[in-house]
Amino acid sequence: MSFEWPWQYNFPPFFTFQPNVDTRQKQLAAWCSLTLSYCRHRKLYTLDVMEAQESPVFNNKKIERKLPMEAIQVVFEELRKKGNLEWIDKNKTRCLIMWRRPEEWGKLIYQWVSRNGMVNSVFTLYELSNGDDTESEEFHGLEEWLLLRSLQILQGEGKAELITMDDGKGVKFF
Repeated sequence: MSFEWPWQYNFPPFFTFQPNVDTRQKQLAAWCSLTLSYCRHRKLYTLDVMEAQESPVFNNKKIERKLPMEAIQVVFEELRKKGNLEWIDKNKTRCLIMWRRPEEWGKLIYQWVSRNGMVNSVFTLYELSNGDDTESEEFHGLEEWLLLRSLQILQGEGKAELITMDDGKGVKFF
């Protein structure tokens, strides 16, 4: 399945932040939405700021337009404010991108556990994110750092308990 670009993506002014405050806010919201949609489609969880400008998201070769680095940083900062991005390093060169926040992942995982009658079951983290049983689930392939955060939220809600097993980490659902 190919990625569906929004109409603005082929509109050259989209790649230049507009001076009108209202227009700029709508434009920034569109950039945030595009970034999250693209990362979701490609299952990207980390981004490198220097590579971002060459990524298809910010570089439309068809119309020969690139979003300037300063504007990309504004988009990333907006995503951070919304809870969809965290910086990995102090220099802000790499970031974690969360097109679905940990509490949303936790809810999806718990719905799957409940739907399949697996409450009171124990899973390894690998089974949850890479097991055969979860292949058709959206959380299949979820990176461990995000899986752990999601499970910690479920633990805080009393729906799960993170446990240490002989071969690593696991989780028991309630």
